[in-house]
Amino acid sequence: MSARIYKPARNAMQSGTAKTKHWVLEYVADEARSVDPLMGWTSSSDTQAQVRVRFSSKEAALDYAEEKGIDAIVQEPKTRKPNIRPGGYGENFATNRRGAWTH
Repeated sequence: MSARIYKPARNAMQSGTAKTKHWVLEYVADEARSVDPLMGWTSSSDTQAQVRVRFSSKEAALDYAEEKGIDAIVQEPKTRKPNIRPGGYGENFATNRRGAWTH
């Protein structure tokens, strides 16, 4: 049985960082999913692929995998580059604006 340990990325539709502070152990599916010919639903008999276990640290997740005999692969998170500029929306309407208003 194999699994991957990773830190989830931020949701692209939101600016918040909820659900990105914990590490997740997720089992890798052992068999491919099959499509039901009548309804078109996808299904699998592998129930371990539905399991996700959350941990507060990477070390805790690795300890759990070692204790249970799971071959785990760790995916390190990508660092977020700072993309915050000083000021905000109100700066667009400031009286001491440096550039010309183009709209």
